[in-house]
Amino acid sequence: MTAEATLAPALSHGRLIPVTVHFDDLDALGLLHNARYPLLVERAWTELWHGNGVRFEGDWAAAGDACNAVRELRVTYEAPVTRPGTYAVHLWLDRLGTTGLTYGFRFCSADGAVTYARGSRVLVRLDAATLRPAPWSERFRDAARELLRPEA
Repeated sequence: MTAEATLAPALSHGRLIPVTVHFDDLDALGLLHNARYPLLVERAWTELWHGNGVRFEGDWAAAGDACNAVRELRVTYEAPVTRPGTYAVHLWLDRLGTTGLTYGFRFCSADGAVTYARGSRVLVRLDAATLRPAPWSERFRDAARELLRPEA
């Protein structure tokens, strides 16, 4: 980690989802515990998809696109979070495949200007009965396309 956070460019893609860091999320040194970053990103991702009608309500067979599993998670920590408060997670898609996707994220200040951590996660859509890869629905794909990062 560097002593200074990386300044982020203006939000040109994806969504900025508010998250809250609580006092008990901090470790013994007063830093946001490294295991809390993926948890807060997961909560932001869940909130984003709830807004698109994708949710798990206790029935995997009825869960549809919410029936998915993490294949890979990468996180790079850039600057420490040293106090509780309101922050944000910037979410976007890097790739949308038939049965999988890769999304990128930044854990950042509430306005998105300061980046504390960044990473990516690969998800695979599963068939609830077989737990084998299954295609995303067209409804999901339509909503997901809006999150795709433009190619450089």
